[in-house]
Amino acid sequence: MSLFDIEDIKVKPDIVCTYPDPDVAPDATIIIDNGSYKCRAGWASKEAPSLSFKNVLAKPRKDRSKKDAELTVPTVQIGNDIANIEAVRFQLRTQFDRNVVTHFHVQEQIFDYLFSKLGIDTERNVPHHVLLTECVANPNYSRGLMAELMFECYNIPGIAYGVDSLFSFSNNSAISDGLIISCGYHATHVIPVLNGRMIEDKVRRINLGGFNMINFMFRLLQLKYPVHVNSITLSRAEMMIHKYCSIAYDYTESLKDWATLDYYDKNVIKIQLPFNQTATASTLTTEQRMEKRKELSRRLAEINQRKREEKLAQDKILLVRMSAAEENLDDENITFTLQEFGLKNVDELKKTIASLKERISKTTLKMNNQGNQEEEKPRLLQPPANMTIQQWVIETRKKREDILDRKQTRKQRRQDLAKRRTVAAQERMRIISHLAKKEKGVDDFGMRDEDWDVYKSISRDGDSDSEAENEKLIEYEEILKQHDSSYIEPTTSTGSIAEFHQLHLGVERIRVPEILFQPSMIGIQEAGLNGTIDYVLKLFTQDELPKLVSNIVLTGGCANIQGLYERLSRELMQMLPFRSTFNLKVAADPVLDGWKGASRFAMSDGFKQALITKATYEECGGEYFKDHAASNFYYPTPTQPGITDSFN
Repeated sequence: MSLFDIEDIKVKPDIVCTYPDPDVAPDATIIIDNGSYKCRAGWASKEAPSLSFKNVLAKPRKDRSKKDAELTVPTVQIGNDIANIEAVRFQLRTQFDRNVVTHFHVQEQIFDYLFSKLGIDTERNVPHHVLLTECVANPNYSRGLMAELMFECYNIPGIAYGVDSLFSFSNNSAISDGLIISCGYHATHVIPVLNGRMIEDKVRRINLGGFNMINFMFRLLQLKYPVHVNSITLSRAEMMIHKYCSIAYDYTESLKDWATLDYYDKNVIKIQLPFNQTATASTLTTEQRMEKRKELSRRLAEINQRKREEKLAQDKILLVRMSAAEENLDDENITFTLQEFGLKNVDELKKTIASLKERISKTTLKMNNQGNQEEEKPRLLQPPANMTIQQWVIETRKKREDILDRKQTRKQRRQDLAKRRTVAAQERMRIISHLAKKEKGVDDFGMRDEDWDVYKSISRDGDSDSEAENEKLIEYEEILKQHDSSYIEPTTSTGSIAEFHQLHLGVERIRVPEILFQPSMIGIQEAGLNGTIDYVLKLFTQDELPKLVSNIVLTGGCANIQGLYERLSRELMQMLPFRSTFNLKVAADPVLDGWKGASRFAMSDGFKQALITKATYEECGGEYFKDHAASNFYYPTPTQPGITDSFN
C-alpha cells in the first residue's frame, strides 16, 4: 500500500525559436508529426523536435454581456499555451475525427501557431519543404484538403507524406521485414512489412487506444467516488494510467489475487486529492502545549465558577422565599404555599430549607477556597505509595477509557432520544405514558402527533456530563501525558479529512489497460490486440511468417504502459506454432521515434524523390503523392461515369 499526492501536469508555454536557426541549413526541411494526441515539429537536421504540444485549441466564448461583444475577437489558446486544460475542457477543439484530419479550419490555426513558434514570421509564406505524417490509409479527400491548405495558404515549395509508425519502424530496425504493433491515441494498428514495404491489404485496425483508456479510468473513478466527481478529471485519470497502471501477465489470475485482502493491502495505490484543511496539524512546542492546556483549564474553571455563582444566587433566592413562607404559615395559605414549591407537607418544606442552607454553605466555602488559592506551577504527579508507576498508568488508562465510554453512551442516547422512531425514545415514552393517559386502560400515548409535543415538554435531559467527571478526565489525561510515552493527545479530525479525499486504485490498475486485449469490457465489439495479431499472422504463408515474427516492433504512446511487453510475449508464444521463435522489442522511444525516423528520411535521397512540388500539385491535384518505403499507397479516387469536371 502506497500513498501518493496527485500531481497535476503543469505545462510551460512554448517560446518562439530563433529564425533562421544558426544550427540548421537555410533550406532545411520542417518535420511535422501531426498526431491525434500530440503534434511534434522541428527541423530535419536536429535530434529532437523543437515543439511538442497537445494537438488541441481552446476558443473561449464571447462575452455577450458587453455591448461591443460582437467586435471582440476571443483569444485562441493552442497547445502549451493552455495553462489549465480542465478549465477550458468544454471549449477544446481538435482537427481530428479519430485519427483522420477532417476540420481544416482548426488545422489552419494550429499550423499558424506551429510556424510562428518556429520563428517563421513571413505572412502566408513558409519557404521550406515539409514532411508531414498521416494515418494509415488516409482518405484521398483529407489529403487533398491538406495539400490545398499547405500550397494555397502557406505557399510551401514542396511536401511529402509518410506514416508515423513506419518511420518509427525504420528508426528501430535495420531489417526490411517485420511486424509493427502501433498503439496510438485513437486507434491501434497491426502492420505487416515485407521487403521494406507495408502490405496494405493485410493491415488491421482496432478502433481503440489511449483515449479509451483515459475515459474508462475517468468513468470508473467517478462511479466509485461520486462525492469527488469534480476532483476526478481526465488529466488526472491520464496521469494515473501512465504512472500506476500495468497490463496483467494473466488477467484472470490477477483478478483472483486482487480478490484477497492481503494482496489488496500490499498493492493498492492511494491517491491524495487536494482539499481545504480547516484544522492544521499542531506545530507547537512542549512549552506552548503546556501553556495551551493551562489556558484551557483556566477557561474551564471560569465556566464552572460562573455556573456555581448562578446556582448559588438561585439557591439564595429560593431560600429567602421558603424562609418567608415558613414564617407566615397558617391554616388558610398552607395548601397554596406547598403547591407553589411542589411540596407535600410542612416537614418536607423544613427539610428543603435545611438542605438549601447546607448547600449554600458548602458552595460558598468552596468558592472562597478557590479564590484564595494561587496559581500553582505544573508539577509532576506521583503515584500512590502502594502502586508502581506502570500499575498507576494502566489503572489510569482504564479509568479514562471508562469515562470516555460513559460519555459516548450518553452522547449516543441523547442522539437517539432526539429521534422519534428510535427504540430509546419509544421506550421512554412508554415509561411516562401514564402521565398523559386520557382514558383508563388505554395505552396509546405516542400514537398521535400531539403526544410528541407533550413528551418533549415533560422530558428532562439527564444525560449531560458532570463537572466532576470532566475534572477527573482532565486529571487522568495529565497523568498519561507525564508518565505514558505511548499516549497520543486527542487531535482534530485532519487525518480523517485527508482519508476522505483519497482515491484507492486497486483492481483498476489492471482493468483499465486490459481493454486493449478485451475491448468488449467497454462495449466495443472488435477483436482485441492478441486476436488481431493472430488473425494477421494467419494471412501469411509458412515461409513469410518467420520473417514477420523475427522482427516485431512495439511503438506508439501506449507502448510505455508497464507489462505490455510481457503480456504480448505470452500471447505470441501461445498463438505461434510449437517451438517457434520470435523477437519482440519496444521502440527505443515509442513517442518520438516517429518524428526521429521522419527526420532521418528527410536527410536521405528518398525524400527528394517523394517530394511533391507546387507544380506537381497543380498538375495532378492535391490527392496525388509519390510512394516511398514509409508511405501509404496511392490509389486514385475512382470517377463515376457520366460525371464531368465542367458544367455546360
